[in-house]
Amino acid sequence: MRLTVIGCSPAWPNSGGAQSGYLVEGAGRLLLDCGPGVLARLRNGNGWPAVDAIAITHFHLDHWGDLVPWAFGAAFGPGRDAKRPELWLPPGGSSRIHELGGELGFGRQLDETFRVREYHGTTPFGAAGFEVTPTQLAHYDELTFGLRVSDGERTLAYSGDTGPTPRLAELARGADLFLCEATLADPEPPGERGHLTADEATTAFAASGAHRLLVIHRPEELPLDAGVELAHDGLSLEV
Repeated sequence: MRLTVIGCSPAWPNSGGAQSGYLVEGAGRLLLDCGPGVLARLRNGNGWPAVDAIAITHFHLDHWGDLVPWAFGAAFGPGRDAKRPELWLPPGGSSRIHELGGELGFGRQLDETFRVREYHGTTPFGAAGFEVTPTQLAHYDELTFGLRVSDGERTLAYSGDTGPTPRLAELARGADLFLCEATLADPEPPGERGHLTADEATTAFAASGAHRLLVIHRPEELPLDAGVELAHDGLSLEV
């Protein structure tokens, strides 16, 4: 299993950065989230992206926004002859994205571009040759999931966006690689939690028993302590 960080910026992009997009390759090619800037990075030197499935953690724009240019490029541009990837969305996501498509003018392209699917609760689903298990996390009032990806030998856990919750350690329990967000310098007020500090990310990592932590969704203005590994766009590694 190979991971390539396509983009790992927070909701505002780091300088020259793309927002959330993580490509997992093995038997197939699975893209976790597809934020602004991800499509251009995937196209760089490779024509139109060849992925088997895309899985979206939640509907904040920095995690799905490049599905819109993807749909237009598949309808009118160089993606016209590309295979339609599966598009896995949170519960209720199919109606939500079609409503957004109708309002923003890309609705007709959706079903011609993607094979739209929904995952449900904690039920595992198959995508691009991987078993993917969703776990609902805590991100303000937005329905949000972390995703656990396994090929039967190796396991990657991806937090998406989340505030502190015991379910985060369960998501990453024993994983070979834990991609965990750490957006904040200081905790948000109680009752308004949707992101983690670096200390909270490392605490969840320690509780999970995962083997390796890679911090994501981190503003470049916020340094990390020595010894904590920080993702960067273009990073590629074996899980």
